[in-house]
Amino acid sequence: MYHSKYNTGDTNVTCVKNRADVIYNFQKCFFAMRLLPSFPWHFLEKELENDRSSEIILEILKRTCLHPLCRKYPPSVRYRRLFLSQLIKIHEASESHPLDELYDALGKVLCVEEGKECYKSYLLPGGEAVTLSESVSVISEGTTGLVTWEAGLYLAEWAVENPHLFSARTVLELGSGVGLAGITVCRCCSPSRYVFSDCHLSVLQRLRDNLLVNGLDNQCFPRVVWVSVEDLDWELVTEEQLSVMGVNMVIAADVVYDPDLTGCLVKLLSKILRCSANGRPPDVYICSNIRNPDTYSSFKQHLANAGIRHEVMDGPVTQIFHYNRLLANIELIQLYI
Repeated sequence: MYHSKYNTGDTNVTCVKNRADVIYNFQKCFFAMRLLPSFPWHFLEKELENDRSSEIILEILKRTCLHPLCRKYPPSVRYRRLFLSQLIKIHEASESHPLDELYDALGKVLCVEEGKECYKSYLLPGGEAVTLSESVSVISEGTTGLVTWEAGLYLAEWAVENPHLFSARTVLELGSGVGLAGITVCRCCSPSRYVFSDCHLSVLQRLRDNLLVNGLDNQCFPRVVWVSVEDLDWELVTEEQLSVMGVNMVIAADVVYDPDLTGCLVKLLSKILRCSANGRPPDVYICSNIRNPDTYSSFKQHLANAGIRHEVMDGPVTQIFHYNRLLANIELIQLYI
């Protein structure tokens, strides 16, 4: 039994108490494609010192590279090669019993050619996985919307802790990207309708693909009455179009990043807050990873100039996903008029 918390430069959430925790954290890190130093290697080494049977290595292999989720929706080829190479290195250093399955798995992945897309799967508390097709590059086809960013993970965690805010409501998400936050809300918070939106054609197509991967096709997912994907141009959308959507809640993650888009975003938020569903404006929540304080300050000043007030919200208490909250300066605000 362990009595410590495992901290790395990539994450500080991996709480390891026993062998089952070691295996589960390996699985979570692997499917989310976290940096290899974030894995609980130290605890694995401790387990191998106490038991040289290789059983824990085999179980980790079964829960990662040999898992049905990996066979259907695999992480990138390069990532799997690096992971297996490190696992073999740890296994060989422990002088544990030989394990042919390890080398067979590496041999198979060495024969696979790397593609432009890969899959990341984020394990939810109930055991379900949100699986996303993402680009292997941070910037692809002229957009950063083909990967998941920390603010989206943070917003998703906040939603899981506050399902009552979303229950039976019509939710519009701005800048949905590959869909992590929205799919999590649909899985865990029971909205009546969820409108995903973006404006880049490649992002919209990837988003539609990810909704299908996760069963959000309005036929196979009974907890959501309706799911739609909208091509929403922030500059061109009108108040009438927003009113037709009938949304009473709006969320967005990582939409405050480009100073040239700040004015356009605030004008859109002003239109949204003037739309009234059932006699009251929508609840609007914006989650931002503050990479450039000047850009974020400019956004808040634009809000004030437009007569929009904001309140900083308490963030999620429990960290579900693997990312470094200490390095990611994330703030969640609610907007008012």
